[in-house]
Amino acid sequence: MAVPKKKTSKAKSRSRRASAWRLEAPARSLCPQCHNVKLPHAVCPTCGWYKGRQAIDVG
Repeated sequence: MAVPKKKTSKAKSRSRRASAWRLEAPARSLCPQCHNVKLPHAVCPTCGWYKGRQAIDVG
């Protein structure tokens, strides 16, 4: 079984873990039906429309 030749430094391991952090806000788009902000490629939580049709019934 392979064994590392040298210890991984704190800076190397911490920088590898830090790359997983989200630094920017998630992308947003406007719903073409109700013009509210929603996540792209997702059903609008306000009106329930997706790709030009009623996907879910929002009461």
